[in-house]
Amino acid sequence: MRDGTLTGILDFGELCAGDPATDLAAAWVLLPDPTRFFTAYATDDATFRRARGWALLTASRLIAIGEAGPPGGKPSWAPAGRAALARIRA
Repeated sequence: MRDGTLTGILDFGELCAGDPATDLAAAWVLLPDPTRFFTAYATDDATFRRARGWALLTASRLIAIGEAGPPGGKPSWAPAGRAALARIRA
């Protein structure tokens, strides 16, 4: 803000753009067996751990939104989040 006028915005939404871990996290959320994917992708251990952390965050959000209930919640999202959480923990 400058003199009461908005002069710029910082958007941290893509803070991790360029880190493959943010994309790889989708394997736990979307694939029934992400093991084969990670074996084929042959990622390094640090990237694998970061991806797992991002997947945990996504699964937690799915569960929270699913359990929020109407009007803002999406009940069908909680089972997807729990399934992802089970894959992450395996």
